[in-house]
Amino acid sequence: MLLLVWVLVLAGPGRAQDFSGLARLDVAQSQVRDADGALVVDLYLSQPISFRVFTLDAPRRLVLDFREVDWRGATRAGLLNSDLASDLRFGALRPGWSRMVVDLVGPLLVETAGMTVNASDGTAHLVVRLRPGSDDAYTAATGAPPDPGWQDLIDIDPTAPTPPKAPDGPLIVVIDPGHGGIDPGAGRDGLSEAGLMLALGLEVAEAVNRAGGMRAVLTRDADLFVPLQTRMSIARANGADVFLSLHADALDEGVTSGLSVYTLDADGKDTASERMAERHDRGDLLAGVDLSAQDDTVATVLMDLARLETAPQSQHLADALVAGLRDAGASLNGTPRREAGLAVLTAADFPSVLIEVGFLSNDADRAALLTPQGRAPVVAGILAGLQNWAVNEAARAPLIRQ
Repeated sequence: MLLLVWVLVLAGPGRAQDFSGLARLDVAQSQVRDADGALVVDLYLSQPISFRVFTLDAPRRLVLDFREVDWRGATRAGLLNSDLASDLRFGALRPGWSRMVVDLVGPLLVETAGMTVNASDGTAHLVVRLRPGSDDAYTAATGAPPDPGWQDLIDIDPTAPTPPKAPDGPLIVVIDPGHGGIDPGAGRDGLSEAGLMLALGLEVAEAVNRAGGMRAVLTRDADLFVPLQTRMSIARANGADVFLSLHADALDEGVTSGLSVYTLDADGKDTASERMAERHDRGDLLAGVDLSAQDDTVATVLMDLARLETAPQSQHLADALVAGLRDAGASLNGTPRREAGLAVLTAADFPSVLIEVGFLSNDADRAALLTPQGRAPVVAGILAGLQNWAVNEAARAPLIRQ
């Protein structure tokens, strides 16, 4: 006996149905497939759960949010069997929430989304069907549903003012372990950049908190997906003095190795303020400055002025980190100081660096990142670099024109 739980024909952004609990995915039966010219997402679950379905543009993709799915055993290759979808990914979104994203090859419109429940064993079957449509119809139907309770899966208010900090308060070090959740980053031999950077980030945070005079804030402390804008908002909400983003890339060849520290390059500085003004809420562009009533020109000018101070601070911080890491015995790249137009470095109101702690494609780097002992020189070097930078910046402070 089947119980129809929820079926909705979607002519625009979808709504959600609310249940609770953790559901296991039946990997053997579940598939994203083609059927009669339509794309069908066919998911078999151990129990009914709340979910929502919607599409987004640029690039075109279908998004399914769940509360919550155990994805163990599921793989992209095992689930994806469609000519209408080019890729898919899935994983944790935040505690209690999961997400699947299906990249679409064309303008597909959600026709139906429904869940049935088997009354005899309580298992659930979720089916989402999409059919080809016009570009205009697809654009009109895109967007997340405006349902209360689903509005913001990351509990950060980007328009909230930055809390005032006492002049003698601790140095706030925001540590950003790269990637997470549905975005695992680089991978080699079953290891993910997201998992290794989380382990390193937790160790750096512990070292910072134990050192005295500093307080660590993590942008994520679990295998969660945190959007870039939210990472910046977390930093501002906590009154960040410095922002460290941790990454470990993988290249096709395994020769490149060692650690390097990035700051925003000159071209990035030229475009960073304009890009930030376009992509971020006005109230979240500069800590303590409400730009919600200003146009792009004013916002850009104010951010450029702020960057006149924070850009040199970022350069000094990167140099101090390289020196600290070298002294701690960390393995450095042949060019340990680099610049690039990386989006994570575009904040105007606090110094930011990206630390590429090694390459998963290199055997020695990968082995070092696997254990606390291997990561220890990196942790020690980052801590020493932060401490030396803080002392030097305090000495420079009276020289900065107010």
